[in-house]
Amino acid sequence: MAHHILLTYSTTDGHTLHICERLQFVMTALGQRVTLLPLAQANGLNLNNFERIVIGASIRYGHHQPQVAQFIARHQTFLETRPSAFFSVNIVARKPNKNQPDSNPYLKKFLKQIRWKPQLLAVFAGKLNYPMYGWFDRQMIRLIMLITHGPTDPKVVVEFTDWTQVQAFAHAVCALPVPVSIEPAAVT
Repeated sequence: MAHHILLTYSTTDGHTLHICERLQFVMTALGQRVTLLPLAQANGLNLNNFERIVIGASIRYGHHQPQVAQFIARHQTFLETRPSAFFSVNIVARKPNKNQPDSNPYLKKFLKQIRWKPQLLAVFAGKLNYPMYGWFDRQMIRLIMLITHGPTDPKVVVEFTDWTQVQAFAHAVCALPVPVSIEPAAVT
């Protein structure tokens, strides 16, 4: 019987959901059962129904949304009993020296703020979509891009995500060993 994976996320502009959908596709192709839900909906689930937990979260202005740390704190004890993974989506990860868990400043900062220690970590570069942003966000993000030597044309849409890296992460999640004590019951 396939293991059941909870893939839950927090997104600002929808790209983290897009990454989760790709993860779900790959994991399902590998024979896994995957439930994909936003964090707000996952909060109400009985997490005991899942053998593995994956949380994905986007960055805006240097921070994950508060609901990410709240979900982790609320389910801390449970998360420690399951194979688990966390990934962060941010534009700074477009740079080769900032695209790994140990080199991404946002992920490193976030991990210092929580007690949970997931077995698997990843950082994915996000998507820059100026036409989608409101006036204020567009100007702020352009300023950040100017400072960090990124695209500043207010008409540009650039997807920085390395989809091969996303696929490799999906394989790594499926390879996380599940303790015998939480193996799914056999179907009779």
